[in-house]
Amino acid sequence: MPNISYPPPDSLPPDDRDLLEHARWNGTPRPESQSIRSHVPAVLHTFTNAWRETFIEGVLDHSVKELCRVYVSQSIECDY
Repeated sequence: MPNISYPPPDSLPPDDRDLLEHARWNGTPRPESQSIRSHVPAVLHTFTNAWRETFIEGVLDHSVKELCRVYVSQSIECDY
């Protein structure tokens, strides 16, 4: 049982629902985390903007980002 609830999507403004739907459809950023962030809309929007700038509009090629993810997962012995 999570300690922080997930707000019902219907209770959110349309823009916030779109952000959650995008996360659910793409699996990233994690939809559960986005739902928790939606409790504080400023946090949801600030995180989403930073995430987009870093992972979608960043200066590195996607393959380099994937290599970084593999390095981090190996360095912390993540089996996922």
